Amino acid sequence: MAKRNVSLKGVSELTIKLKSNANMKDVKQIVKQNTAELTQGAQRKAPVDTGNLRRSITMDLSDGGLTGKVKPTADYAPYLEYGTRFQSAQPFMQPAFNKQKAQFKSDMDKLVE
Repeated sequence: MAKRNVSLKGVSELTIKLKSNANMKDVKQIVKQNTAELTQGAQRKAPVDTGNLRRSITMDLSDGGLTGKVKPTADYAPYLEYGTRFQSAQPFMQPAFNKQKAQFKSDMDKLVE
């Protein structure tokens, strides 16, 4: 699957506010919760034939719980996500990510208020 990087602006300001207003334990909980919700959202949106694609969507937490990754491991996942010249795209990761991104931002904003 094509790797996409997300760039956030204002990370240094967010880090300063988080250190002064929030407990890192709370941040890790938000990362874990949003990663789990993104996994579930992608699984719900994944097209189902045999269920292999749905089962292949997994999450991984790293950096002491500050980084969450969600990815499908089925070999054919990119073909479904982006389509081919023979079939239309059936995106499941990008729509789930876009929805969860707003929730993650909202959750983090609540911590720094």
